Amino acid sequence: MLLHFSPTKPLFFPPNPRRNPPLSPPKSLRIRAIDAAQIYDYETHLKSEHIKSTSLKIAVLGFGNFGQFLSKTLIRHGHDLITHSRSDYSSAASSIGARFFHNPHDLCEQHPDVVLLCTSILSTESVLRSFPFQRLRRSTLFVDVLSVKEFPKTLFLKYLPREFDILCTHPMFGPESGKHSWSGLPFVYDKVRIGEEESRGERCERFLKVFESEGCRMVEMSCEEHDKHAAGSQFVTHTMGRVLEKFGVESSPINTKGYETLLDLVENTSSDSFELYYGLFMYNQNALEQLERLDMAFESIKKELFGRLHQVYRKQMFGSGGDGKRSEQKLLNNGLGVPMKEESSSSS
Repeated sequence: MLLHFSPTKPLFFPPNPRRNPPLSPPKSLRIRAIDAAQIYDYETHLKSEHIKSTSLKIAVLGFGNFGQFLSKTLIRHGHDLITHSRSDYSSAASSIGARFFHNPHDLCEQHPDVVLLCTSILSTESVLRSFPFQRLRRSTLFVDVLSVKEFPKTLFLKYLPREFDILCTHPMFGPESGKHSWSGLPFVYDKVRIGEEESRGERCERFLKVFESEGCRMVEMSCEEHDKHAAGSQFVTHTMGRVLEKFGVESSPINTKGYETLLDLVENTSSDSFELYYGLFMYNQNALEQLERLDMAFESIKKELFGRLHQVYRKQMFGSGGDGKRSEQKLLNNGLGVPMKEESSSSS
């Protein structure tokens, strides 16, 4: 068949049923190529399961300033935080992704893996004495972060059931000194009692891993050795800071670097409560010795200064000639009963 083209009429092709089948209603879409989505979802699932398998449910007792400071980092590492305190910190807990329980019995019903004691030194024993241990699993790990170590170790061994694990720790930093980074800051710990089961050892290591991952200088040390060193460093530091605060050091336009260091010391120590400082003194048997040594050192420096001053006064009074020397000799030796040269020569 010949087709005639006309410049004024549109082209017309007769319908071909084979090439142009009639339209049918659209069928429901079926996704056939979903391999990529399955791989992505699977990897996400694996990651989620890994986080769950390595995360710990940690109960924080004492959700004050220091408890909140540690909890933020623990949550950032994927751990589940539940908290309890005498005061109502429910809003503070909610703001960082933790759950707050007003009743310690309800907290224990959550069966935490770790109970982290962030109470003050002075209230530790009363908290342990009234805590409902019977509602916890018998393999629960108890951890403290007090600034003294022999004291909480003794309390743990006294009040905790024998089946519970005990880890005594001391993060030697706080909200001020560790507000920017924990890198290089010392973290002291003593594995007082950890069960022989592999899972209990791994749980302890997972808790310590938080501080190691943050760059802390991990120091394993007995509680007794810690208190001996801490009395000579931490207690002395707090004492000097509080003495300077009472003295009233103030910034000036000509501060030296050394003076700036003293001002920083006062700022760091004054931010801690006197209750903490009293706890460092009361519950570290080495603290009294250090306080007495400080007092003796201060008296020794005063004596040395006044002794030099006395020599200056004597020189002003008696001059630097021979008479002055003889007079000075008399002052120095008279108390010892040593005869003067003039007296011995005259007698001869």
